[in-house]
Amino acid sequence: SMTAQVTEKVQCSHSEEGQLLRVELHSPKGNVIDLDVIHALSAIWNDAKKNPRLKALMLCGAGEHFSFGSSVPEHRADQVGQMLPLFHQCVRALCELNIPSFAILHGSCLGGGLELAAGCTYLYATPDAKLAQPEIKLGVFAPLGSILLPWRIGGRALDLLVSGRTLVALEAKELGLLSVIEPEPEVACLAFIRKHILPLSASSLRFAERVARRSLARALNEDLPAIEKLYLEELMATPDASEGIEAFLAKRPPRYQGEGG
Repeated sequence: SMTAQVTEKVQCSHSEEGQLLRVELHSPKGNVIDLDVIHALSAIWNDAKKNPRLKALMLCGAGEHFSFGSSVPEHRADQVGQMLPLFHQCVRALCELNIPSFAILHGSCLGGGLELAAGCTYLYATPDAKLAQPEIKLGVFAPLGSILLPWRIGGRALDLLVSGRTLVALEAKELGLLSVIEPEPEVACLAFIRKHILPLSASSLRFAERVARRSLARALNEDLPAIEKLYLEELMATPDASEGIEAFLAKRPPRYQGEGG
């Protein structure tokens, strides 16, 4: 059935007497965030919000990579109008859970994968992790990244959004994007949660998260709808946006016209 297929791509489990929720992206080979994954995550956030016992959430990726990011075929002009608003809602819901959240990164963490991780409170990574917001290389831009990355690292985010270049873990930590680099990030993360988070009040933690994220909430509320509209109505009307996506899917260099913008 469809339901079983959807949940296979995202798996979750509770531990620490139900105070910790572990969510794992589980679709080989690169845990691509497609509509199935977006719906599954949204349902998980919805349940988490209603669980007053939860004090921490861990977001992981199965296999060799955290996530290659959003599904590129779903970025095509005929599908992006459905996918993009749902993905934005999904990451907003994560940001508005107000539960301390920990992204555990390894391998590649790209595009929508980085946007999802950047919505978390803490970012842990292995030394070999690679992070990038490479949308510009596909002739488009990263709406959530354009809000979340400056919120996290200020003006230093500009370079990542404009060049789309890949950061190794150490460089990402120097920029303040990663909290911790550890060979076994999940072990280190669990130790931190047990020591610093679990002794605290679940209800007070939600207030602390909510007020600490207030400027982000304002940006998601006020700026994201305008940026989303710009993406769908103006960016997608340029020939280069479609060319970048199609060239990527055809594994050929894009032939940009230099028009629009």
